[in-house]
Amino acid sequence: MSTGPATVARVRVSATSANLGPGFDSLGLALDLHDDVEVRLTSGGGVRVRVAGEGAGEVPDGEDHLVVRALRHALKAVGADQPDGLDLLCRNAIPHGRGLGSSAAAVVAGILAARCLLPDPTTLDDETALVVASELEGHPDNAAAALLGGVTIAWVDDAPRAVRVDPQVTLTALVAVPEDRLATRHARSVLPASVRHEDAARNAGRSALLVEALTRRPDLLLPATEDRLHQRQRAGAMPATVQLVDDLRARGLAAVVSGAGPTVLVLTSAERAVADATVLEALAPDGWRTRELAVERAGATATRCSVTAS
Repeated sequence: MSTGPATVARVRVSATSANLGPGFDSLGLALDLHDDVEVRLTSGGGVRVRVAGEGAGEVPDGEDHLVVRALRHALKAVGADQPDGLDLLCRNAIPHGRGLGSSAAAVVAGILAARCLLPDPTTLDDETALVVASELEGHPDNAAAALLGGVTIAWVDDAPRAVRVDPQVTLTALVAVPEDRLATRHARSVLPASVRHEDAARNAGRSALLVEALTRRPDLLLPATEDRLHQRQRAGAMPATVQLVDDLRARGLAAVVSGAGPTVLVLTSAERAVADATVLEALAPDGWRTRELAVERAGATATRCSVTAS
């Protein structure tokens, strides 16, 4: 792939929280916490990755870096040439291994960077991007929210699909993030192979109610976030997380496990955010970081520019 002097793609992608209680592998929420990735084509060949912030000194710095893998996978998916040389600068704010969609953010960043490098970016539209992201992620919930922003509902027919819905204007998120990490693969491995029909039916109703609560009726967030399919089943892998969810819900807060955990997410309204944050801070275990996050209503952004080498 040749582009002349120097082509740079700049991508911004948000953290996400998936499941949101009953919406296992289907519901997602974009949060106002971002990774910024700059991808520069180079003529010398090879791949160089620099990381500042989360993951610095831990993640691969070459072809195995997830942004690079996603970029190359996306280009291959649309039959585009691969660049010889890549220089990546990643400024990461999304915690790794905490259930806030860091891997989905990296995958979406790579895919949108690839879009910027194509002669016709429309060949890698959002539908195609979601398919490519799901091939790397294994499921579309986090990737959909990172790509589209707001609240997303994802499903799989012949291919992964998603729609975005507008969050209620006062919807606010609180998070409690532990120091410990939990691999998504392990969190999924402890889930039972089957569930009771009664529990599945209850979750289906609560998941439907949650769409109403997220978009129009925040007063329904507590009952709408009840889950019977995955959170308590993972208690052995993250006992402090599940205990905090229980303690918060007993006090009327709409608390859930964020994604595969171990972060705890509280869905609230702007009017209740200060009071709920006080309760969260009081109950969170020592060493956990708590913060308020707005909902990211815009999807991931990407721009391409040509620059003169200095």
